[in-house]
Amino acid sequence: MTSIADTIANEINVKPGQVEAALKLLAEGNTVPFIARYRKEATGGLDDAQLRHIEERNTYLIELAERKKAVLESIEEQGKLTDELKREILAADTKARVEDLYLPYKKRRKTKADIAREAGLEALEQQLIDDPSADPETLAAAYLSEGFPDAKAALDGARAILVDRFATDADLVGEVRDRVYAQGTMRSGVVEGKETEGAKYADYFEFSEPLDTLPSHRILALLRGESEGVLVLDMDPGEEAVYEGMIAERFGLPVKDSEWLAKAVRWGWRTKLQVSANLDTRMRLKEKAEAGALEVFKTNLRDVLLAAPAGQRATLALDPGYRNGVKCAVVDETGKVLATTIVYPHQPQNRWDAARAELATLAAEHGVELIAVGNGTASRESEKLAGEVADLIAQAGGKRPTPVVVSESGASVYSASPIAAEEFPDMDVSLRSAVSIARRLQDPLAELVKVDPKALGVGQYQHDVNQTALAQTLDAVVEDAVNSVGVDVNTASVPLLERVAGLSGTVAKNIVAYRDEHGRFTTRKELGKVPRLGPKAFEQAAGFLRIQGGTNPLDASAVHPEAYPVVEKVAATTGLATEKLIGNTTVLTKLSPADFADDTFGVPTVTDILAELDKPGRDPRPEFKTASFKEGVNEVKDLIPGMILEGTVTNVAAFGAFVDVGVHQDGLVHVSAMSHKFVSDPHEVVRSGQVVKVKVMDVDVARNRIGLSLRLDDEPGQPAAAKTQQPRKKGQGRKGPKERRQANGSMADALKRAGFGN
Repeated sequence: MTSIADTIANEINVKPGQVEAALKLLAEGNTVPFIARYRKEATGGLDDAQLRHIEERNTYLIELAERKKAVLESIEEQGKLTDELKREILAADTKARVEDLYLPYKKRRKTKADIAREAGLEALEQQLIDDPSADPETLAAAYLSEGFPDAKAALDGARAILVDRFATDADLVGEVRDRVYAQGTMRSGVVEGKETEGAKYADYFEFSEPLDTLPSHRILALLRGESEGVLVLDMDPGEEAVYEGMIAERFGLPVKDSEWLAKAVRWGWRTKLQVSANLDTRMRLKEKAEAGALEVFKTNLRDVLLAAPAGQRATLALDPGYRNGVKCAVVDETGKVLATTIVYPHQPQNRWDAARAELATLAAEHGVELIAVGNGTASRESEKLAGEVADLIAQAGGKRPTPVVVSESGASVYSASPIAAEEFPDMDVSLRSAVSIARRLQDPLAELVKVDPKALGVGQYQHDVNQTALAQTLDAVVEDAVNSVGVDVNTASVPLLERVAGLSGTVAKNIVAYRDEHGRFTTRKELGKVPRLGPKAFEQAAGFLRIQGGTNPLDASAVHPEAYPVVEKVAATTGLATEKLIGNTTVLTKLSPADFADDTFGVPTVTDILAELDKPGRDPRPEFKTASFKEGVNEVKDLIPGMILEGTVTNVAAFGAFVDVGVHQDGLVHVSAMSHKFVSDPHEVVRSGQVVKVKVMDVDVARNRIGLSLRLDDEPGQPAAAKTQQPRKKGQGRKGPKERRQANGSMADALKRAGFGN
């Protein structure tokens, strides 16, 4: 039997020994970020994504092995376990296959087939197969008994036995299930009377697409439409005759010579196999859709968390609003709150001049370099205000602050959270949002870890997927993102510290408490004095915790303390002190990692160490850049097809990307309008937070829908897919004209399919 390590290694195309090493390290309590970064020799350089897959699949395969054991014991207790059945169960590679094999032996309520067997009707069933030309009723007359008083009842009993054999044959069930999934079609229609109420599902009122080409977002949209009582879904498996032929062939049934057998096969297909195959197919579609949605969410969340930080610069934040005013906060370069206020520049108060003067005074007083403007209601008007504030400061001889529009997704969730209440117990909830907006401009990662990822608006049908799987997936993304950047132990908040590999929430709080009581940490070794931060936690976390300006310059780098002897060896060889070695590209690039490798630290680790010495504490995030919105384009009605605008990607879905062009409503770039080349995944072209140039293709003011294109030579009114030769997918030829229009339609169609604006 193939081992778990062999199975996983084959799935991700690595050696079994690498998987075995990873599983051993995980079992010892090591974290994925630690293993990926500091145990490359052991795993052969497996990255965090591979390690997460190994961890997840190991859990599944252990559960599969346990289920196999339980099933084998159950069948053996019944005295029905054969060598062949045992081999089949042990060879099963999915839980579904194990359950298929177990089905005939599963404890169940007495069925009609069981009752018929007890009445001796298996002999009648066999006679009907062996002698297809005989008259069924004549044969049945010899098998009448209590409960089966006439020929019809006896024949019904024989049919029940035959159909039960169909439904419990593992190979047949599996083949039918796979064929339905591969050859079937999903059809949907609207529930009568729901046309207006369910208008956002209009594209699915008369819809058909092969099951194997249905993308994740369409599956979830169809299932949601059904759950909301708007759509009726129907799974068309294809030609019934094909499935009936599969059944007859499997059991060697002479259906051409027996009308009774032909009808029994049809009955078995319609009442058992089709029903079970359809249920299984729905489950597989849901699993496929959830996996796709999780992948989209995971990628988008990583992009948002690893967005470019503006850096340690004093910032004035504006959380826009009309009637309730613009909430404002000034934070210094470390994120410490210096001042808060509320101004009322917009309707109905219209105190523009007073607001401008007050904010200019605040900004000048605190040396503000950036003005962060939330992108919610009244954003463009507030951005204009920020521009005038910046101009006033420049006119007075000061350095002009840079206004930047910042996504405020999740800011309100943070402001009402226990974390915010603990940080700012005496601050009004509305002002906490402004503080969060300022800090997320300075360092998105440090601030966004305080917010539930589901509140950041970068998911796709996130409420329709398994919430446990979603939480686990997103937690892993946050952990990997935090550890890839590293954390300044002297400035990090508790929520940020508890995402560091090996640190629990309690230890994170203890670090902050120790810091508050004793002052700055000056060495990584000092972390050992923090209550409950034991040797194992230190081992896992130390390399990801940075100490700037400490006594040992290596403490500000990603070099793990356990590897400091390697640096000492390098320093001794070059004759340079560690501080002279750091950043000395000329010397470091001439060194061979193999010269410093030993049994403890191999070439991969030494290579990483030398790279880190060259650029210590290097931030993997991109350079900070902001989009410039077009003057005079503030609302959807200001957009004109053909305009070329700059905007920021706010979300990437399977069908395209949403872009903020400064009109309070994101526009959609459909996947077919992203490139002149075929694009299978929008993430190949754009990422959340990226600044892009787009052309306005379609504007629907009434429904707040905006169609955009990344292909700046596209012309409005032209079908979005016209310039891109999309490769035909498997089964695409089975679509009719209407379905092809739905698959490759205009930008307006794409917007409607996205349900955008509803």
